[in-house]
Amino acid sequence: MGYQWQLRQLMAERQMFQTSDLVPLLAERGVTLSREQVYRLVTQPPQRMSMDTLVALCDILQCTPNDLIKPEVVNVQLRKTADGDATPLPLKPRRTVIRRPGQS
Repeated sequence: MGYQWQLRQLMAERQMFQTSDLVPLLAERGVTLSREQVYRLVTQPPQRMSMDTLVALCDILQCTPNDLIKPEVVNVQLRKTADGDATPLPLKPRRTVIRRPGQS
């Protein structure tokens, strides 16, 4: 699984085009981040984020966490058929074999 980080798009929809526009708005809500931290937050998908920051962003942008984070499936293996169609491979359990020294 992966996700798409939608912060930049939501900011643009609300006519916020400068990442530095968020700094004072976050500070009003008790979240103190530097301009560099806010820039990274806007331009890169965060690996970790405090709940305070997430809630503040949702309040500023009047959205929900679901609007900010769009889950997506990545790395799906596809089975190619003779007619060119590709279908996802079914998951099937794999039996584990444990071999001890001296056994074949």
